[in-house]
Amino acid sequence: MTNKLQILSVTALGNLDAYIRIANLWPMLSIEEEKSLTKRLRYNGDLDAAKTLILSHLRFVIHISRNYSGYGLLQADLIQEGNIGLMKAVSRFNPEIGVRLVSFAVHWIKSEIHEYVLRNWRIVKVATTKSQRKLFFNLRKNKKRLGWFNEEEIEIVAQELGVSSEDVREMESRMSAQDITFNPFPEEDLKDGKINGNMLYLQDKTSNFANGLEQDNWDKHTTSKLSNALLRLDERSRNIIHARWLDKKKKNTLQTIAKNYGISAERVRQLEKNAMKKLKIDIEN
Repeated sequence: MTNKLQILSVTALGNLDAYIRIANLWPMLSIEEEKSLTKRLRYNGDLDAAKTLILSHLRFVIHISRNYSGYGLLQADLIQEGNIGLMKAVSRFNPEIGVRLVSFAVHWIKSEIHEYVLRNWRIVKVATTKSQRKLFFNLRKNKKRLGWFNEEEIEIVAQELGVSSEDVREMESRMSAQDITFNPFPEEDLKDGKINGNMLYLQDKTSNFANGLEQDNWDKHTTSKLSNALLRLDERSRNIIHARWLDKKKKNTLQTIAKNYGISAERVRQLEKNAMKKLKIDIEN
């Protein structure tokens, strides 16, 4: 719908006050008018009806967007995202469910604004799971002051939101963190002959390159020693070890191998045991 329908936007007018003034001038719809328009859209695909429905509800998006003014984001951007939610709601609204469009659209408007806030409030995401997102917005709503919560406040908020005190501390820590400038080209940032680029101080704690190389070399070394040790076994012993331990498709039983060689399962077990001893000696030497 958004590709086919041109809707009043903040960027088109270039001024937020002008946008709000024009949006509020658009007449609100009566129940009968709204039902008629939603039916024309749903059953006939009438884009003119969709446009009227959207324009008449822009004031509600503006009202909802004001509740998110404390995140340091432009209200114009919040409105634009809310408008996307409004258009999604209009396209999905069923006039037969017996509720007003605005009641149905609130969820979609807030959902788009929430996503925008979480994407842009911090460079690094503060909330990724559904429960973290819910805690993020509820915690912002329950914060009484700009400083950190004390222990008593943490316990109160945790009880009100139905989460653990550890969850509240973790989210508060994320919310209180500040983004810093990252300079990937430290040679361009010289002060008193010293490099002050942030890149020099970053550490990837999720991996250890040196340990990775060491482990890779050790794996190759042990694999090579095992291969050489297997070559020193007689053919039957080597085949038994391969069938019992090195066949990736299946692990053969003693009985199966015994049947192939025409010997008892106990004899296969003895041969396997002797071969394993020889392999251990060769690998350790």
